Amino acid sequence: MHQRILFVCMGNICRSPTAEGVTRTLAERSGVAAGFEFDSAGTHGYHIGKAPDARATKAAARRGYDLSSLKGRQVDNTDFARFDRILAMDRDNLDLLKQACPTEHHGKLGLFLEFTTSHDEDEVPDPYYGGPEGFERVLDLIEDAAQGLLARTDERRP
Repeated sequence: MHQRILFVCMGNICRSPTAEGVTRTLAERSGVAAGFEFDSAGTHGYHIGKAPDARATKAAARRGYDLSSLKGRQVDNTDFARFDRILAMDRDNLDLLKQACPTEHHGKLGLFLEFTTSHDEDEVPDPYYGGPEGFERVLDLIEDAAQGLLARTDERRP
């Protein structure tokens, strides 16, 4: 089973590229990467073509995740048909996705933190206007959710 998963935040420079990079790396480390395609996008077009935020990139690199090849892009209408799961980092972006998404694809939409196993939060907080500890907290949540997502998806494999 090949799963296509899109991670979405507002600008696609902090949370969603971190989710893409972390989940891809964890899938590679566990030997299941061939069964997945990962991408990230933003609901807004503020940072199209831009690299992830330097603070997100540095925080991720300290934990062994490379975000350097990622570039910001905006969600487009083809994404709703192309991806099997479209996972928003927070409710505001999930609401924007629901408004843009054709009804037949609404079942693909959800919150990324639905997959956490050891955190109670259901939204990844936006670290953009905070200090470095915000990026570390985002990584803690994303690592947990990524592991849960890969485990749950792996359980469904034949």
